[in-house]
Amino acid sequence: MVPVMKALVLLVAITIFQILAAGAAESIYDIPLKDIDGNSTSLKPYHGKVLLIVNVASKCGFTPQYTALEALHQKYKDQGLVVLGFPCNQFAHQEPGTDAEIKQFCTSKYEVTFPMFDKLEVNGANRHPLYVLLAGKESPFPGNIGWNFTKFLIGRDGKILNRFPTPVKPDSAEVTKAIEAALAAK
Repeated sequence: MVPVMKALVLLVAITIFQILAAGAAESIYDIPLKDIDGNSTSLKPYHGKVLLIVNVASKCGFTPQYTALEALHQKYKDQGLVVLGFPCNQFAHQEPGTDAEIKQFCTSKYEVTFPMFDKLEVNGANRHPLYVLLAGKESPFPGNIGWNFTKFLIGRDGKILNRFPTPVKPDSAEVTKAIEAALAAK
């Protein structure tokens, strides 16, 4: 019985070490994602860019923020900003559609051209690893996402610079000032 316990303790220790080592090595660019078309991807193509990551929804009172998000994307994309949309259905089921329906809605109603991704969960037991990084215990801005259209600003180096709650409009002075400062930091 003692050899079995020793083997079990060793196995648990190895597993914990692997989990900790994997977590420490992972950057925002290494997290596996799927784009809105279902293709496997990551944020590696955006390395060196300033990112504004937003959990979005099509049937929310804040859905009109898509207009300001697209305007930001257009205004600053040549300077290195990329807005990234991550649909989420965790808040009052305000994003019930399929990825194809979400894509159609965003492009036809709001003329969204910025990259959109597969629907994911931002809170709870099934929180996507991206949101574990953005809002988990180790984040500089930890805590559950309160609602749709929470915005995270990521620097060119992949570090989380700021978190803006839902009511803060993407084109507010607070957000644009932070984006401009991030773009200026080379």
